Amino acid sequence: MLAPMEGAAADALTELEREIDAPGAGLDRLRLVPTPFVPEVRLHLAVDAIVWWARMEASAGHPLPAPYWASAWAGGQGLARHLLNHPELAAGRRVLDLAAGSGLVAIAAALAGASAVTANDIDPYAVAAVTLNARANRVAVDATGDDLLDGAGTDVDLVVAGDVFYDRALADRVLPFLERAAASGAVVLVGDPGRDHLPADRLAVLADYPVPTTEPTVDSSPRHVQVLRPV
Repeated sequence: MLAPMEGAAADALTELEREIDAPGAGLDRLRLVPTPFVPEVRLHLAVDAIVWWARMEASAGHPLPAPYWASAWAGGQGLARHLLNHPELAAGRRVLDLAAGSGLVAIAAALAGASAVTANDIDPYAVAAVTLNARANRVAVDATGDDLLDGAGTDVDLVVAGDVFYDRALADRVLPFLERAAASGAVVLVGDPGRDHLPADRLAVLADYPVPTTEPTVDSSPRHVQVLRPV
């Protein structure tokens, strides 16, 4: 039994449930669609995340977090594809999806046979989106909004993280967490399309994929995504 949602995440879940049930079409809508590089997984994605965000902020009357969860980021798609291509990486294991966004990688881990999956993101809308997307794919994923980055990461067998090196401040916290998790015995996998703050000298490449993207402000050309692990 997964823990019930509370507080901001519960409010965001109610709001997103209303959004996905709303009639009509347009750029400012969410749609349940197959993920381009991982069609086994369907996600509630924005037709245009920036337009959807602008409408929601106008309706709320105050700023809202950028809806990173409403796009299928290339690093997450590559990492999810890797898990489904190699289900033995997740099968029977306790999995943590760090900075989960839409929950794509967490859902892929569940489909690959993980014994338990936790998707973590500090944005309450992402926590809500993970819940809706797991429901749409009929898998069990426990979504949490706690900040885990100062912890040891020792209570799971596999840590996965897609697109976590786009920001210097975040990268400086994520890498030590991932290295602590690896030192404690967890398998750690990162999916990254060459973000500016990727610490390439501290990660080893395991695989690479040409991944289409639904990211806002990015052209439609496939992106070269690497799956990496700490060295």
